Amino acid sequence: SQPSSNPSLYYVYPGAETTVPAYIKAISDYQETTGITEGKLTHFPDWSHPELKSATLNFYSALVARYNTDPRLAFLQVGFGLWGEYHIYQPGVVLGQNFPSKSFQEEFLRQLDADCTVLRWSISIDAGSSSVTPIANDPSILALGFGLFDDSFMHEGHADYNRDMFLALEYSTRYTASPIGGELGYYTYYDQQNALNVGGMHGRTYEQLSAQYFVSYMLGNDQPSYQTDARIKQAGMSNGYRFKITAFSSSSSQTRVTVQNTGIAPLYYDAFVAANGVQSSESLKGLLPGQSQSVTIESGGDSPTLTIESPRLVSGQVIQFEANLQP
Repeated sequence: SQPSSNPSLYYVYPGAETTVPAYIKAISDYQETTGITEGKLTHFPDWSHPELKSATLNFYSALVARYNTDPRLAFLQVGFGLWGEYHIYQPGVVLGQNFPSKSFQEEFLRQLDADCTVLRWSISIDAGSSSVTPIANDPSILALGFGLFDDSFMHEGHADYNRDMFLALEYSTRYTASPIGGELGYYTYYDQQNALNVGGMHGRTYEQLSAQYFVSYMLGNDQPSYQTDARIKQAGMSNGYRFKITAFSSSSSQTRVTVQNTGIAPLYYDAFVAANGVQSSESLKGLLPGQSQSVTIESGGDSPTLTIESPRLVSGQVIQFEANLQP
């Protein structure tokens, strides 16, 4: 496996001053606010100021322009508020002041959707709250290509609030084109310690809840303290797509292959079946769980070498597949 990381970019963090650029802070009518959040004095950006809004739009346009086709970046998660999760528990969300107005949120989301022509991007499921965002009440915003991120996966009340947010953001169709992922919940130490237990917790296993919400990836940085490497790998392998070759034949000049997705989510980037290094013209991108796709490749022979190739792979990565065909 390849090493990975989850770098975060933020303006606000509990107990800290904002990371808003100094030149914006120096503008005379830019006025930040403070409040106690997570028990700490916290500074909040002034979202009423046009320069902060313009700088934010420009930054994300530049970020996507640089990394849109970079295979080192799997997904981009964006949002506002603490941890980009669309909430400020204390002192609370004040739209247009310590939190962007609904009109700016819409402008931001539409721009990001237009810029991300390849890179898949996601927002927190907390964005399903109509009191904070314009998303759930606007079909045209719901039609944008954002995926979803659930930062309290597996917690005890998941079937209540979390499911309401998933439903508000139309997860059951959204997953077909945009990734769903998350982070194992930190509501209690018990949740962290038991989230990946083979027997499950709170009435379901990790695999069952992942399948219910078509999960492609999950953050679980504390899990090595509670689970074996083998169990962590098993849980991770249960997520996302899984390819199985169900039919294979070749002639001197062609190879015919049928691929089935036996996973719980599609692949969100292009990938092509190849014979002897020659790729098929049809991508496996978007092949839904349980569906199959047949391709013909203009290369064959008595025993052609079969691979699945993708421009999103970094050096050393391969896309594995299951194949156990009987002659």
